Amino acid sequence: MSRRVRIGLAGLGRVGRLHAANLCRTPSLELVRLVDADARLAEATAAELGVAWSTRYEDVLDDASVDAVAIATPTPLHAPMIEQAAAAAKHVFCEKPLALDLEAAIRAVRVARERNVKLQVGFHRRFDRDWAAAAARVHAGELGDVYLFRTSLRDMQPPPLDYIRSSGGVFVDMTIHDLDTARWLVGDIDEVTAIGAALSDPGFAEAGDVDNAIVTLRFANGALGVIDNSRVAGYGYECSTEIVGSKATVRIAHHRRVHNEWLTPGAAAVDWVSDFTERYAHAYLRELEAFAAAIRDDRPVAVSGEDAIAAYVLARACDRSLRERRPVQLRREDGGHGVVYALEEAA
Repeated sequence: MSRRVRIGLAGLGRVGRLHAANLCRTPSLELVRLVDADARLAEATAAELGVAWSTRYEDVLDDASVDAVAIATPTPLHAPMIEQAAAAAKHVFCEKPLALDLEAAIRAVRVARERNVKLQVGFHRRFDRDWAAAAARVHAGELGDVYLFRTSLRDMQPPPLDYIRSSGGVFVDMTIHDLDTARWLVGDIDEVTAIGAALSDPGFAEAGDVDNAIVTLRFANGALGVIDNSRVAGYGYECSTEIVGSKATVRIAHHRRVHNEWLTPGAAAVDWVSDFTERYAHAYLRELEAFAAAIRDDRPVAVSGEDAIAAYVLARACDRSLRERRPVQLRREDGGHGVVYALEEAA
């Protein structure tokens, strides 16, 4: 395929609108139709971008000229929409998580594979230049033996409580990115232990969730890991990582819009990004370009459905650890298309 990949986008929430703008910016993709249940939103966004719109997902799937779909709808819709796209022979880019139910996620991945449809999942951090450069050197052995993995993921302000209630919880919605990063940079994980608290708003506890959490990891290679998450870090958005090895240590911690520092009597100040869309603006574009390249060149996607399922199972292990107040072990086996994780049986 030498022409641009023709793609339809379903879902015009915050991330969906970001994807819509990016799909109109990349020379490798051509956005042909937007779909959203809100007709006024779909029509207004389509008019702004100069593309067709619909409230019916089937309108994209029925278009023989469309090569792929990008799914940014609410999570419960992801798995059935993947299966519908696979049945229509459309490649799929889907936001994480694939589902809030493990069996639904496994079935969607299996159907896509059986239909020979490429399925890439939106773990945008893998496409950030800083993270990718660090990963290349880590995988080349420049750190030596890895001893310690540490990462922080903190939002300046939480999403609305209505979102929190349907998000699957902090581990599935937020920590899942850190768990994918841990596997990507260090390797498979044998054990997780999680603690958390609802500190900023009783609405989190009422929703059965927490707004601050700490997770410790024990990797299969013996390395240790620490993840700290906050929904309410008022100073700004932060996503930073440090990996300590026998030969070197790497730190990834770029959060500034401009690289200058203002010095005033008794104080120094730097600017700081406010959210993930600002910090990872280029990564969101690059992940779509990578998806297009996988379709054009008929090569494996950079982040597979199996990767998404592994991160989801690890997130569920964190949730179990929090609620049962104990470490949770993971079982792993080679599933033929990647490592398959399973939780230990509940005590």
